[in-house]
Amino acid sequence: MLEKPKLTCAIYTRKSCEEGLDQDYNSLDAQYDDGASYIQSQRQQGWVVSPVRYDDGGYSGGNLERPALKRLIADIEAGLVHIVVVYKIDRLSRSLADFAKLVEVFDKHGVTFVSVTQHFNTTTSMGRLTLNILLSFAQFEREVTGERIRDKIAASKKKGIWMGGVPPIGYDVQDRKLLINKPEATTVRFIFERYLAHGSRVRMVQELDDRCYRAKSWTTLEGKKRTGKKIDTLHLHKILTNPIYTGKIHHKGQLYEGEHEAIIPQETWDAVQAQLKSKAPRTKQLTYKTDVPFLLRGVIFDMHGVAMTPSYAKKRGKHYRYYVSTKAIRHGYSSTDLRSIPAEQIEPLVIGHLRQFFTAPEIIQLTHAKAQVQSPHITVNEVREGLQQFNEMWDQLFPLEQNRIVRLIVQRIQVSLQGVDITYQPNGIMEVYGQVTGRLLSA
Repeated sequence: MLEKPKLTCAIYTRKSCEEGLDQDYNSLDAQYDDGASYIQSQRQQGWVVSPVRYDDGGYSGGNLERPALKRLIADIEAGLVHIVVVYKIDRLSRSLADFAKLVEVFDKHGVTFVSVTQHFNTTTSMGRLTLNILLSFAQFEREVTGERIRDKIAASKKKGIWMGGVPPIGYDVQDRKLLINKPEATTVRFIFERYLAHGSRVRMVQELDDRCYRAKSWTTLEGKKRTGKKIDTLHLHKILTNPIYTGKIHHKGQLYEGEHEAIIPQETWDAVQAQLKSKAPRTKQLTYKTDVPFLLRGVIFDMHGVAMTPSYAKKRGKHYRYYVSTKAIRHGYSSTDLRSIPAEQIEPLVIGHLRQFFTAPEIIQLTHAKAQVQSPHITVNEVREGLQQFNEMWDQLFPLEQNRIVRLIVQRIQVSLQGVDITYQPNGIMEVYGQVTGRLLSA
């Protein structure tokens, strides 16, 4: 008869107050002994008591900030515990929401849960049913709490009350109210007026940087200082489209009169919104952008390690594709030496490198060594011939499939004024090799 595998059982005990803990035999000891006795009764199932005790004396069950509980969770995550045993469910937690969080940790690591006095055991079907009922109530409690919070926020915003978050530049927070910060308000007015003058967010960002204007610096409720960074095009757009500067509070598409004072007159606001709308890309352009394939999407970076994103331009009725540095997009073209590179220039170069990659002797040897694990009799020549099929296969692939192949083989493409540096991930070649040869091989 096969012996049952050993299952380490951790006994968790808790007492809210410290009264009586100095006694030779206290409440924690009584809970532990009851748990140990129950585990002993299950010894035929392979249950054994953990040599480590997890006792939280003088800690409330209303939260999870308990030292012994944290040690228990750490041991569970380390695979040292298989079953958690408690005297009663409320010893583990008095909050259904917290209890649900603990159960998620248990489930993730395959740990079961037992309550000695309540005949609650998730190793049985009845125990799992009871657990599901409890979790359903926990979910209900979370949803009701969420609805109450959302209703409170909606009611407060309708009254024009600012409901917190990162304070917008131009305002300070005092007694949970927005008060105008005069120097910052001057910056906000400058941004709106200058944008109306030239209508270019990129030029606006460059001008703000030249004048050393920065985003909002503020202090959290915990006293941590947050220093304002450079204002990029994304942040600029948030400023230009934030109705809070007209004295309004926005909530779910509706505007309500706020308690705070406006910085921007309504006519200035309307003029800026009209200009932003006139600068928005037309639908036809967006459709073209979506349809155009970009082979190196997600793997190409500039010399500073900043991602380059697909873009396009239209000149004399013809469309041109580019990879543009996101630093240039957000901080202006003068912020980087390499603003963009034509897709028609960089993509053929990378494809050429890939073709050479598949014929490189070291790649053939590496692929052969890995292929031998599943096909011991395969020869180097067979592997070489298989990899050479890549050239024929590549030309027959759809653009999206070509992009997938690139992401399998290429880890990173770094472009600079001096040239292109490609970092490969050789493990991906095994899946490509399997596709071109019909062999199902793993890396």
